[in-house]
Amino acid sequence: MRGMAPVSAPPTCEVILALDVPSRAEAEAFLDRIGGDLRWVKIGLQMFVREGPDIIDAVTKRGHRIFLDLKLHDIPNQVASAVRSLKGRPIDLLTLHAGGGAEMMRQAVIAARETNPNLNLLAVTVLTSFDEAGLTETGVAGGAAAQVERLAALALQAGVPGLVCSPHELPALRKKFGSQPILVTPGVRPVGAEAGDQKRIMTPREAAAAGSSFIVVGRPLIQAKDPRAALAAIRAEMVAAS
Repeated sequence: MRGMAPVSAPPTCEVILALDVPSRAEAEAFLDRIGGDLRWVKIGLQMFVREGPDIIDAVTKRGHRIFLDLKLHDIPNQVASAVRSLKGRPIDLLTLHAGGGAEMMRQAVIAARETNPNLNLLAVTVLTSFDEAGLTETGVAGGAAAQVERLAALALQAGVPGLVCSPHELPALRKKFGSQPILVTPGVRPVGAEAGDQKRIMTPREAAAAGSSFIVVGRPLIQAKDPRAALAAIRAEMVAAS
């Protein structure tokens, strides 16, 4: 395992590429196009299920840091075992669902400390594809903001160092929990980009100004004619927010 320092909330917001493409070949071709200036790459369920854990090593060898977005959610023993099974893999960030409960998260934190002390878990609060109507359908009353704060408090109390949330919840979370938690925000779209299946979105500048540690950007980069230029434009927009 590499001797890289643990991740903490960076002083300025950083970009994570959501590498949501169908195959390893397409993933590597895109990484060639966007270039080595990209620091962070998110590997999600689609890529992990298709290509297996070796895709982590392949991306890491290119110099990128890994955000493994599996959103683990099961009984505590199963989630802890899944975390332990990743021992030796160069993973910096790993997601699990806060909705799995405090004990599940505590066991996952213990497993991470035992097997990879540089791994930071991130608790997913409310998926950015949910709106108020969608939450109501699942029996959650009180709205997204209240549910995010409730799950965030549960996760942080369980020892999870970071959260995944909509950028719309950033101001309230920073006010309540301060600067220490790592806050990762999908649902970020540059001005003029389509929202896709995201419901609660912001621009990179807005998310950075609201206190995001990392913004996750997929299609606006992957579908760009010039991904390097698109990445540079997003970074410039975030710097303007600081």
